[in-house]
Amino acid sequence: MRTTLNLCAEALTKVRQLAQQRCETISVAVTGLILRALEPEGAPKVRNGVPAFPMEMGADYEGTPPDIAVVNRLRDPEP
Repeated sequence: MRTTLNLCAEALTKVRQLAQQRCETISVAVTGLILRALEPEGAPKVRNGVPAFPMEMGADYEGTPPDIAVVNRLRDPEP
């Protein structure tokens, strides 16, 4: 679909830069920005067709991420 947008010079410059960085046309860059801006808040993020989990760790999470020993201990049943 063809339409006309009146953008300020600063917005046009930034969209051109973005499109050039991504090796895409200005139309594709603007379309992506508009669609992303209009997504409902809290909409699940999708990567390669699969919904991604949020990066929030629980309120009880402190320190460094668990190492393989902790993962194995939690995964394997205790004798």
